[in-house]
Amino acid sequence: MKYIFLVLICLCQLLSRAQNASLNSAQIIQGLQKMQVVGSVLYIAAHPDDENTRFLGYLANYKKVKATYLSLTRGDGGQNLIGKEQGIGLGLIRTNELLAARATDGAEQLFTRAYDFGYSKNPEETFAFWNRDSILSDVVLAIRKTKPDVIICRFPITGEGGHGHHTASGMLAMDAIDAAADPKQFSSQLTQYTTWQAKRLYWNAFVSSDAKEINPNHLKLDVGMFNPLLGKSYGELAAESRSCHKSQGFGSAALRGKHIEYFQYYKGDSAKSDLFENIDWTWNRFNNSEIEKNIQTIIINFDPLAPYKSTKSLIGVYQLIKSISSKNATFNFYQQEKLKELEKLIFATSGLWLEANTAEYDISSNETLNLNVQALTRYDQVPIVIKKITSNLNIDTAAVFQLLPNQIFSIKKKVTVPNNIDNNPYWLNQPIVNNKFQVAESQLIGLPKAQHPLMVKYKISILDTEFDVTKEVVHKYTDPVRGEVYRPIEVLPKVTIQLMESSIMSINGQSKVFKAIVKSHSQEKLNGTLSALQLDGWKIKIESPNFSLEKKDEEATVNILATPSKNADIDKLQLVATINGKTFNKSIQHINYDHIPHQFILNPAVVKLVPINIEIKGNKIGYIPGAGDDVANYLTQVGYLVTQLTDEDISTKDLSGYDAIITGVRAYNTNEKLATYHPKLMTYIQQGGNMIVQYNTNSRAGPLKDKIGPYPFTISRDRVTDENAAITALLPNHSALNFPNKINSSDYENWIQERGIYFASTIDSHYVKVLSMHDKDEAPLDGSLIITPYGKGNFVYTGLVFFRELPAGVPGAYRLLSNLISLPKNEK
Repeated sequence: MKYIFLVLICLCQLLSRAQNASLNSAQIIQGLQKMQVVGSVLYIAAHPDDENTRFLGYLANYKKVKATYLSLTRGDGGQNLIGKEQGIGLGLIRTNELLAARATDGAEQLFTRAYDFGYSKNPEETFAFWNRDSILSDVVLAIRKTKPDVIICRFPITGEGGHGHHTASGMLAMDAIDAAADPKQFSSQLTQYTTWQAKRLYWNAFVSSDAKEINPNHLKLDVGMFNPLLGKSYGELAAESRSCHKSQGFGSAALRGKHIEYFQYYKGDSAKSDLFENIDWTWNRFNNSEIEKNIQTIIINFDPLAPYKSTKSLIGVYQLIKSISSKNATFNFYQQEKLKELEKLIFATSGLWLEANTAEYDISSNETLNLNVQALTRYDQVPIVIKKITSNLNIDTAAVFQLLPNQIFSIKKKVTVPNNIDNNPYWLNQPIVNNKFQVAESQLIGLPKAQHPLMVKYKISILDTEFDVTKEVVHKYTDPVRGEVYRPIEVLPKVTIQLMESSIMSINGQSKVFKAIVKSHSQEKLNGTLSALQLDGWKIKIESPNFSLEKKDEEATVNILATPSKNADIDKLQLVATINGKTFNKSIQHINYDHIPHQFILNPAVVKLVPINIEIKGNKIGYIPGAGDDVANYLTQVGYLVTQLTDEDISTKDLSGYDAIITGVRAYNTNEKLATYHPKLMTYIQQGGNMIVQYNTNSRAGPLKDKIGPYPFTISRDRVTDENAAITALLPNHSALNFPNKINSSDYENWIQERGIYFASTIDSHYVKVLSMHDKDEAPLDGSLIITPYGKGNFVYTGLVFFRELPAGVPGAYRLLSNLISLPKNEK
């Protein structure tokens, strides 16, 4: 047997460049070996990053089973280390990071419809937000889809996983293994899938490397071996996979050598010595040794320098498997799985390359696209014929084209995009209800993404055997730095209405002017009118509502004046653009990072209008950016003069002119130079300045090695997750709660997601603790807001989540932060 030893570069770094890469010979060999295995393992946890990437890589590349990670959520409720996105935007980032991780470790990815509402301390709280049966239904669906012989949960049902979502994922796995086998449970799924009884359920147990005692009942599995076809161990592969979770700061060092995973029995057959014992993953499972023998012969004879020599034999196996008719549902499942795998191997060994690209990256329905449909065969030894090309883009050619060796076949055509095309992330097309994404099309439930709506279908003949191949139409361009880059095409409305802020604050009854940007995505000239749905308690006036957009990408800026009445309340304003009697009411959010494909979200063009009664004393603020938040922007909205401070500003400029300096979230985690500037910042406080440090973490992803304040304190993982938790003033007369705004219980109303995170602990006696709060049935926590005088000024550390509350337009959060900015000087 001949092998080529190739190092595979982490695909999470190549998604924008290598979208259409061909399989190399090492990957073909891996695929051939995988053809010998008919088995499945499902791994269940709660969030992106929860999965054991080493174990998944081992399953997919050593055991070569169908390895699937089911994440209950898309990670919408976490923090973002690389940008400002929160909520559904962060969930979209983490979805794509998971897909990059799976492209690296070889496993597959599924989700439930659960919305990640943020940190939860126990499963009872989790299921109070999620309807347990709804999410259980999706876990059962994943089992019926993937037909796992073994199910593994990442977290135990006894709470050691910490996060309530974690424990809930284990509990749902316990329920689902039986429910998936019961035709009376979630029977509507059985129109598409059959019931399934997994053989066993185990917990992938936590055992630290320095553990003095190992549970003798734990099964042990070494997953640290080296794979010569990958040129790396599964520990090295896992590091690459885990490092794709960049929004969470999970860059990982490669681990080499032996590594033992431990597994604790939960349900089903109890294995004695091997997690996979008494499971036949060969074709003998279906009493078919012929398939096994044929594949083994192909592997033995495979020539990595001439893969095309194996094409004919692979087609023979393809025809053999396809010809088998069986009433065995399990065989039928693997029949379809293996035919899809075989197609990829046949295309790779034959040298087939297909692509459909366009120079445009965004387009509207009923408009034209310059489409380039291409095909290529790398070798002259395998004849390939294009028999037909069709598309929903009005291409239909029945002409027969014989591909010539290593010569690009190309059809260039101007095509029209069909009407009512939508490629918004499918789970975001409807409002979230009861912390669950609403998905109208049942066949999409669980999928990471829907198929792109713009496709080209090829009917290909290889050695007289026909195959249907579908390729997504992609935008391709050449970047001077990155080279050839692929980007998904965005099918957009003719216009979108962009709002710079999600909330608009009206201060002390004053009118507020804000801007809406109407942008054309159409090739036509557009004349229209922008209007707003009127609200009770607000007077809305649109200045110059008529707009004219001559060409695509042109923008018109429209000023909107919002005036609250005396009794105005918080409300949401919907904006609508009308063109030739047709209405458009969507805004667009772009998400652009190098490690994932370019993404976008279409949201309703809605802005929250918020009346705030607030007093401001001292309005000049220096803001030191952190991992990414919008606090500075929203402080500007209420009248502060905010200057973003660079490292050079901090090191060289006089800071005494700022009434306050605020650090963005995780600033000390992401900017190592802040430790160097500690003496200067302390001098700024001594001379009368106020410094406010928003939350930082003290963990592997964000270690703190240096002092933050003038006196010591540590940062804990303490938090209050109930956004409605009662808050007690420990120092009701402190200026933070009285000047210039009197803080009362109403200021803690309508907070979102949580009260605070990463509270201070082990606090030096110089600090005062201003607030106390706690979640249900827990002891009070007093580290959410600590303050100390220092010289003439004041230092503040706070874990209160201003970074969530200010964009959400929570008046009390503005009033409290204004007081911290305005802490009086200590003249004594």
